[in-house]
Amino acid sequence: MPRVSGKAKTRKAVAKRFKVTGTGKVLRRKQGARHLLQCKSRKRKRNLTHSALVSDADIKNVKENLPFSR
Repeated sequence: MPRVSGKAKTRKAVAKRFKVTGTGKVLRRKQGARHLLQCKSRKRKRNLTHSALVSDADIKNVKENLPFSR
C-alpha cells in the first residue's frame, strides 16, 4: 500500500474560534468584549456580541487549518 505523506488534521484552536457557514463564509467573534466593559456604552457592548466575517486576506489561512470544512 502506498504511504500518504501527511494526514490532514484540524487545528483545534482554529476550530474553536471560527465557524464556516454552509455557503463557505468564515465567521469570527468581535474583539473587545472580554474586560474593561464599564467604560463602553450599552450599544457598543451589544454590538460586540454579534459575529463578524473574516476578511478576505485571512480566509485562506483559516480554511487551511480547517481541512474538513466546506
